[in-house]
Amino acid sequence: MTRTVNRNIEIKRKENKMTDKSKIEVVKQMLESASANLASAKQILGELLGTSFDDGVISKTTGLSSRGNIIEGVFDGQHMLDGDGKKYPVPANYASKSKLVVGDVLKLTIQDDGSFIFKQIGPVERKKLIGTLVHENDEYKVVAGGKSYSVLMASVTYFKISPGDQVTIMVPKDNENVEWAAVESAIIQPEG
Repeated sequence: MTRTVNRNIEIKRKENKMTDKSKIEVVKQMLESASANLASAKQILGELLGTSFDDGVISKTTGLSSRGNIIEGVFDGQHMLDGDGKKYPVPANYASKSKLVVGDVLKLTIQDDGSFIFKQIGPVERKKLIGTLVHENDEYKVVAGGKSYSVLMASVTYFKISPGDQVTIMVPKDNENVEWAAVESAIIQPEG
């Protein structure tokens, strides 16, 4: 009888630990979501005021903050631009896989060994367009909505798309003047 009671107590302890672990995971996800929402809200406020908003202090810079070896900035289609206008090349594979759109807020961590780790922390609101992939002047572009948008070569190779294929792209919802788009999906034309 005592053995059964002890075993039941041990099972309950394990169940509680598992429940605590799942609760911790939920809290972590909630914090990450809140952090991303806060970054987006700061960016929108900065755009409305024509300034940068950083940790409750409004400064007269055009970008976001840079502190130590963690730098925040805005994606321009190929690079991350910090508040001082410095460009940091974003790996095309990361930008393509993450479907980064012009205006997304990124955090760059520069490791002690000099390696760069990018993380998207504030996505802009997006709109989707359907267009056709073309190849002109050694660049891939998607013609959609009467405009031509550059796309990353990494996206073209990842989706295995060719000129003439139908492509769904994403651009910032509130910025009609962007030159770059992110490829979301593609319909590949059969060969021949």
